[in-house]
Parts: sequence; C-alpha cells; structure tokens
Amino acid sequence: MSALPISLPQSLYSAAQVKAAEQEAVKRGLCSLYELVEQAGSAAMATLESLASAHCQTVVLVGKGNNGADALVLARLLLTKGNRPRVLLFGEGKTAEYAEALQAFIAAGGTTEVFSEAALEGAEVIVDGLLGTGVAGELSEPLNQCIEAVNAQNAWVLSLDVPSGVNADTGNVNPMAIEADVTLCFGGLKQGLFTSRARHFAGKVLYASVGLGEILAETEPACQRVDASFLTDLLGRRARDSHKGKSGKVTIMGGNYGMAGAVRLAGEACLRSGAGLVTVISRPEHQLTVNANRPELMFWGCELVDMEVYLRLGWADVLVLGPGLGKDDWGYNLYKAVGLSDKPCVLDADALNLLAKEPCRQINRVLTPHPGEASRLLGLSTAEVEADRFDAIRRLQETFGGVVLLKGAGTLIFDGTTLVVAPVGNPGLASGGCGDVLSGIIAALMAQGLDTMTATVAGVVIHGEAADLAAEAGERGMLASDLMPFIRQLVNSDLI
Repeated sequence: MSALPISLPQSLYSAAQVKAAEQEAVKRGLCSLYELVEQAGSAAMATLESLASAHCQTVVLVGKGNNGADALVLARLLLTKGNRPRVLLFGEGKTAEYAEALQAFIAAGGTTEVFSEAALEGAEVIVDGLLGTGVAGELSEPLNQCIEAVNAQNAWVLSLDVPSGVNADTGNVNPMAIEADVTLCFGGLKQGLFTSRARHFAGKVLYASVGLGEILAETEPACQRVDASFLTDLLGRRARDSHKGKSGKVTIMGGNYGMAGAVRLAGEACLRSGAGLVTVISRPEHQLTVNANRPELMFWGCELVDMEVYLRLGWADVLVLGPGLGKDDWGYNLYKAVGLSDKPCVLDADALNLLAKEPCRQINRVLTPHPGEASRLLGLSTAEVEADRFDAIRRLQETFGGVVLLKGAGTLIFDGTTLVVAPVGNPGLASGGCGDVLSGIIAALMAQGLDTMTATVAGVVIHGEAADLAAEAGERGMLASDLMPFIRQLVNSDLI
C-alpha cells in the first residue's frame, strides 16, 4: 500500500508534465499504466483509512477515464475491508486501465449501477473519481447536475487527483466543481490546486507519488510552492552593534483626501517588519492621523512636489507609492517624481492604475496588483485574468518588468525566471487596508537587504501567516491593523 508523505513537496507541475512522467515510467519499464492505477487506488485507500471509517456508507463516483479506474481500485479494496460501496458509473469507460480495474472489481464481488441523484442519499463518504485532470472547457449539463447533487449532500468528500470540475493547470472552475474535504493528488502536485477558485474546492491537499517521484525530480517544475518554512532563518539575528540607519530607510507616498489610513497602515507595517526609519509623504492635513498613535513615523506634508520631496526620495533606500494615492494631479505628480528616481520601488493601488495609463518597463520595482488592477494593466476583463492567473502574471512581468505579485486566493509571484505560488492567508484579508500592509512589509524587507524577489515572496508569506494567526479570533471582522503584532513575531525568524 502506498504511503502518504507527511508534508507536501514544494515543486508543482502541469497536468501535461505529470502525464509525460507517467509515459516515461512505462517507457523505462518501471511500471505499466495499470500498475500506476493500482498504486493510486491503494493511496486513496490509505487516505480513507487514516481520515474516515472504513465502514462508512460509501459512494464511489466513477468517470470514463483513468481517474475512474483509480476509483474502481479503491472500491475493490474497500470490499476487502468488508465495506460494500455503492459504485456509480458516469458513462462508459474509455481506457484499457478502466476495463481492467472494472473487471477486477466485479471479480471481487462488486456491483455497479448507473449514476443517479437518488443513489447519493444517505452517503457518509463520497469518493470523486469523475474527471481528474481531464477537464477541458465548460462542463456538460449532466456533469453539472451530478456535481451539484454531490455538493448538496451532507457527506465527507475525497477527490482523486483534482476535484472534478477544477482545471488542474489554472485552478479555474467552469462553471462548478466538486467541493472536496480532501484532495489526494497523484504523481506530482498540480499547480492549479493552490490558486484561484481551487483554493475553495480542493479542501486539504494530500499527495502520493505513486512511483513518479524519481522521474519528476528530473523535470523542471512549472512553479514552486512556498509556505511558512520559507521564513526560517530569513533575516537572522541583528548584530549587537546595529543602529537604525543600518536597518533600512523607506519613504511611503500616498494618502490623498479621505485616504490617510492607507499610508498610516503601510507605514506601521513597514516599521513592524523591521525598517529602521520610515517617512510618510501625504497631504499636510493628514499628519495627525498618521502620527497620533504612531509617532515613530516621520511625516512630510506635501501640497506640491518640491525639492523637499525629491530630497526625501533620495534619502530612502526603498520607495512605496500608491496606498491611497488617488489619480488626480497631486497623485500623478508624485507618480512622475518617483519615475525619475532610480531607487527600488513598490507600486500598489492607484500607482498601478496610473502605470496602466502610461505603461513603462522597469526592472527594480515590485508591482502588487489585485485581479482588477491586473485587468487594467493588461487591457483584459477581471474574469479573463482570473481564468488563467499563471498566464496573466507572465504577461504582466513581460510587459512591465521587475517582480510581479498577483494577489488573490493563492498569490502568484514572478520575476521573469522563477514562478512561485503562495497558498497562504484566509478570506479575512478581504478588507480595506490589507494590501497597504503588504506593501509596507515588502518594502521593509527590501530595505533590510533582501533582493526584490526574496523580499516579495517573504512579504506575502508573512502577510498570509499573520492573517492566519489573527484569524484565530475569527476571519469575519478581522482588520488590517490586527496583523501588526503577528508581523513583528514573524519577521523575528530566529525566535520562531
């Protein structure tokens, strides 16, 4: 029986890469395709035994391809445990492996029936072996009805490889997918499971190599997954003779009328992330808001972009432009001033909207768009961006340069060479000001000496992990400022 690894690999692959690895394994004589099916079914059985009772009333949904064959192997193994699952076929099998698995199941005393919604009633466990990585385009109406019926059940759901209806490469769903409690991924982790709508549908993702680990280790991954382990020894302890000038200086610009809180949050996040000195440039009337409860922030009131503003740009190691900036003349003039600087810069919010109007490419900056801002930068609809976030971030980086961070469920980061997926955080981050906090964290890490890619990835992880710690009191009602004490905790990686 295949053992399940304790932790997930960092490497993520496309469905085509995993399929090619399967074919290479067969070519090398390491196994047959049917032996891979047997290993997948055995791993699924191990999962059920570890997470659910082997004697629950179980319904196994069997699709037409090898995902259905995996499910049939699992159903046969359930028989050996004294569990007689209800096996529902959704169409006629199309592969030799399916035929062999079905024959073995029937020979073991199993019976099958054609799928019906009524057959789902009373199920305690549902095994989803409908589609796997075979999703292409919009689902048929019968499949939609099947998936809708499964989701309506009060049952624990295990999806094999990917939840049926989820695109393994993009994480998109068209129009619906199985809502799994656990997804057991075979061979290599599929990149789409960790971003977009798959974050909702996949549930907890587990992994079984089914004998493909050696071959996939020879393959360049499509991207890399990061989690809290990325922060281990990231910054290390500071030298005992450190002073504030050695900890990085950041200038943050924004906070137009009615938006003082944006720069206030970015500024405090920057300080809590370890920056030694932080200056906020904003509307003069916003000084009280910025400094009332955070006097550690320096402030410069700006009505016009004058020499004093340029001096504060030159003083900084890193610039942040965008939180609450606005798109009027005041915001635009600050945007143009930053464009004349050669300092590394984090662009957020309206700075990105201004960039969309005047596109330019620059290598020493970090762009932090959410899908709506990304749509304006690319001239696409938000739906088109979300349909394939991997394609969108590649196009953003190719067009605008630097490091691009595409926010969302499963944030993507790309510098033109390395693509990273960070499935961190929770829906509590869907509130005003959280993006401003992220910009401040990234800028502080850059100011302390991390390169732009490392600082951006670390910033995303810190932001997401802080949100998870803050959410222990509940996701709903979580504020951006609730992240601050946890940010301080996480940047002190030597204490974690």
